[in-house]
Amino acid sequence: MARKTTTSTKKSAPRKASSTRKESASPKQQKPVFRAGTVITLLLLAVMVLLAIYLNREKEAADIETTSTSEVTTYVFGAENGNVSSIEIKPADGETVKVARDENNVWAIELPFEAEADQGAVEASATQISALTVVSEVEGDPEIFGLNEPIYVITIEYADGKTHTLEVGDATPTNSGYYVRVDKEKMMITGLSGIDSLANLVFFPPYLYTPTPTALPATATPVPPTEAATATPTP
Repeated sequence: MARKTTTSTKKSAPRKASSTRKESASPKQQKPVFRAGTVITLLLLAVMVLLAIYLNREKEAADIETTSTSEVTTYVFGAENGNVSSIEIKPADGETVKVARDENNVWAIELPFEAEADQGAVEASATQISALTVVSEVEGDPEIFGLNEPIYVITIEYADGKTHTLEVGDATPTNSGYYVRVDKEKMMITGLSGIDSLANLVFFPPYLYTPTPTALPATATPVPPTEAATATPTP
């Protein structure tokens, strides 16, 4: 009996088309533009820049304050002294000159002799006293600065009765000021022009009118003896 062969009707399942393809890859994760370390670095840099700006501004402010302090003007006689009521200048050589306010607050010359004063000239000198500035203070032997034998001794009296003396010594080596001593204590350098202006009171006393020289008392003029009176009589 013939063997009956059977043909396998089982068919292999068709391969899926996707089996030959790689499954579509999932989208890649993009790297951040700035990493955490970069952000921190930028922040630190910004802080350093701001700190540098702040410190620079603080330094500029300190420099301005220092400059302003160094430019403060110091006066030989402060404003607290009030109004000048008399000025007496005694030179090493020459006559002493003194001007003072009278009971009517009018300037008058008292020395070398009493006379009316040029108000404008004296008031300018009084203002000059208040404007004398301290260039620098000095220390040492007063003789070095010519203050043992001052060229001028200026005595200033104020309306409240307070009195100060200003001794004027040698000019500075640069001839830009004078060495002075206040009330026999503090020694300093003051401006040249201020002292020279005060010295003009000595060289050019502020008379309102040119004083008329005092006439000398009349004296008998001796009459020369005549030739006859002096002749020896003949015996």
